[in-house]
Amino acid sequence: MNVLPESALLDDVLATFRQVLSADYNAYRNHCMRVFNFCFALAGDSADGENKIAIAALFHDLGIWTDNTFDYILPSQLLARRYLEKSGRAEWSAEIEAMIGEHHKLTRYRGNSSSLVEPFRKADWIDVSGGMLRFRLPDDFVTDVLEAFPNAGFHKKLVALSVERLKTHPFSPLPMMKL
Repeated sequence: MNVLPESALLDDVLATFRQVLSADYNAYRNHCMRVFNFCFALAGDSADGENKIAIAALFHDLGIWTDNTFDYILPSQLLARRYLEKSGRAEWSAEIEAMIGEHHKLTRYRGNSSSLVEPFRKADWIDVSGGMLRFRLPDDFVTDVLEAFPNAGFHKKLVALSVERLKTHPFSPLPMMKL
């Protein structure tokens, strides 16, 4: 299993958000590339799979920055939908919006088993856990991905956002989480 060092699609589209992401650009790109690699490894190569994973990865948390909110699932889904419509891939919207909408689900996604939703959910959990969760991916592959795309402060940013959210919404500190 080899680390995919880049995704031209992910990088091309993400570059259009460089100004919005500002100082967090590299941290977010690395997070996206880690999730991209883990999901691709879990899902295997399929028709359009690499592009679908790239699109979901680049948009899945982007609403944090574009809409300045920690309740970012819907804004991220809307960004993805707009991009898919503009790029002639509207038929992918349901699956990619589900990938984004379910990526913080604590339990297994039980919808369409042929979709990329469950591998994407697992991929994000591998990254959020810093590789502690691996979902049967080889240890050396997870380590290689984590080393290829350093955290660069991404998780520190999420902790800071969580603390701020807790102060203003003590009964809904993590609105993106699902059972």
